[in-house]
Amino acid sequence: MIVLRTKILCLFLCLFCIVAYAEDGSQLWLRMNKVSTEISSNRTIQTKSVDQTVLLAQKELQNYWKGNSIELLLDRKLKNLKDGFKISSKGNKIQIIAHKPAGLLYAAYHLLKRQEIGSLPDNYAVEEIPSYDIRILNHWDNLDRTIERGYAGYSLWKWDELPHTLSPRYEEYARANASIGINSTVLNNVNASPQILTTEYLEKVKAIASVFRKYGIQVYLSVNFSSPKVIAGLENSDPMNADVQQWWKNKVKEIYQLIPDFGGFLVKANSEGQPGPQDYGRTHADGANMLADAVKPYGGIIMWRAFVYNPTKEDRAKQAYQEFVPLDGKFRDNVIIQIKNGPIDFQPREPFTPLFGAMKNTAQMIEFQITQEYLGFSNHLAYLAPLFKETWDGDTYADGAGSTVARLTDGTLRKIAKTAVAGVANIGEDTNWTGHHFAQANWYAFGRLAWNHQLDSRELAKEWLSLTFNTEPDFIDEMSDVMMASREAVVNYMMPLGLHHIFAFDHHYGPEPWGDMPGGRADWMPWYYHNADSVGLGFDRTIQGSNAVSQYHEPLRSTYNDIQSCPENLLLWFHHVPWNHKMKSGNILWDELCIYYDKGVKEVREFQRVWDRMEPFIDQERFKNVQSKLKIQSRDAVWWKDACLLYFQTFSRMPIPYHIERPIHELEDLKKIKLPMKHHN
Repeated sequence: MIVLRTKILCLFLCLFCIVAYAEDGSQLWLRMNKVSTEISSNRTIQTKSVDQTVLLAQKELQNYWKGNSIELLLDRKLKNLKDGFKISSKGNKIQIIAHKPAGLLYAAYHLLKRQEIGSLPDNYAVEEIPSYDIRILNHWDNLDRTIERGYAGYSLWKWDELPHTLSPRYEEYARANASIGINSTVLNNVNASPQILTTEYLEKVKAIASVFRKYGIQVYLSVNFSSPKVIAGLENSDPMNADVQQWWKNKVKEIYQLIPDFGGFLVKANSEGQPGPQDYGRTHADGANMLADAVKPYGGIIMWRAFVYNPTKEDRAKQAYQEFVPLDGKFRDNVIIQIKNGPIDFQPREPFTPLFGAMKNTAQMIEFQITQEYLGFSNHLAYLAPLFKETWDGDTYADGAGSTVARLTDGTLRKIAKTAVAGVANIGEDTNWTGHHFAQANWYAFGRLAWNHQLDSRELAKEWLSLTFNTEPDFIDEMSDVMMASREAVVNYMMPLGLHHIFAFDHHYGPEPWGDMPGGRADWMPWYYHNADSVGLGFDRTIQGSNAVSQYHEPLRSTYNDIQSCPENLLLWFHHVPWNHKMKSGNILWDELCIYYDKGVKEVREFQRVWDRMEPFIDQERFKNVQSKLKIQSRDAVWWKDACLLYFQTFSRMPIPYHIERPIHELEDLKKIKLPMKHHN
């Protein structure tokens, strides 16, 4: 009996250990093992600073650094470093110098990262200065803990428990962000509730900010422009109303008394039904400047979104340019116009928005979407670093050749008081943080590219794989190939050749090119964008069409305007193309469309094959989870292919080429699919 009890106890302990140390993805890319007492006793991590951020850097190195002794130094004279750092080896000691305490923390994570992936030479010297001053995550989290376009569970922020109870995940979140150089976060949805500005909620925000502070992370809030009227009962929220101006000044003072390092406000105004200054006959500049004046004494920033569109006969892609360019030079110097990477809405592929570079006297920042609203949610593997780089590297020609989006927004070409870049977060309460294990790579890549937009997408993929899974060369090489091909595969099976926004209504999961809602807004309907008819397919944005091409600088204007010179991956974005138009491959448009959809399906199936070969390199929990997600993605790819080809075939009236895999669905059956989902989780 005693022997049996002992065996049962041993079995229980074994099972407990397995559960306790399950590879559930919760550790992200921070999987360092604490050093032994022997190592820690043979080196020192020294600093004279008592700053909590510096002490945190010291602690991280004491716990995980296996190399030589390190000295952490602050030099307030080195302003050119911003929050970057210098690392140099001197004999058997490493010296780290930074202008700001956060720089020492970033340097600590830099060293630990290089140590983990085995790329740290004996005589190490590096200087890093971030590409952007503000590297910020935008959380579209609501106060009821739902997340707009959230695919990883409910919000991290447990508002009902705050300010008295602090979830341990707040610090884990802050640590993960600091490790990749993210220094700011917007806690709440751009479709903001006025309630966030009540004293009750500001006390909760203060509690979160107190956790983030030592990790060098500033807190920002999205605000509802009607807050003075809603919260204080003022007659209106007109930015020219003296009472409204005073209310904002008083509210800002209250915030900074609670949170001295508060960053500022993010504002979505006069878009998708949100209130704004145009409700009172005022301009975006009037509204932004009122808020900018309120936060100016405290060093605060206003990030004013350029994602504005309302029902109009004009091409939706033109509206942001039309509204903001006339206001160039009218914004305060602590206002930054936050511009989505493309002119429509985070599509799998779209050209960079022509607004970049068009405002010569106004600070601009890029807004990327890390969460995969239009890229298969947390079900599809889609590595987004190539998408980010595609935008950054795009040449606007605004100041001549070489006027890339990166150089126009990072202060290289034009002086900007504070530069910034934003990513809409894909983070939720799920154990693995992002819903899909590989979606962690997009959070990671955004942070690393926000720090240095010149980094290589493939090298970042290898870096993340090494830190997150293992450093086996066979695994790294094959899976980095998969990651690099994944976004293009999604484009191929969803919307190749410049097709865009043909998703199912509201939730944006799955195809619905036939979608229509009687009486609904045209610019919410797929037909508005694909314009399929008996002649051809695509949106005519040439000078003969909507003339959106004229918002781009030459030579782009002429390049995009000519069907022969327009890049084929954007052909249907800028042109309504005849079904029998001859492509560069020699195929007609219809055949080429079929080939691309089929290619996307084949690519996902190849991802499955590669991943299955990786089983020896991966823990079973994460292996099976990703395997299951790839099955979903493969089925979805076929769904997309069949839906789009069968539907567009009703217009082209051409056969699907016989070397293309046959559809396995009936069009009428596909039209009946109605998923019980909304745009909130």
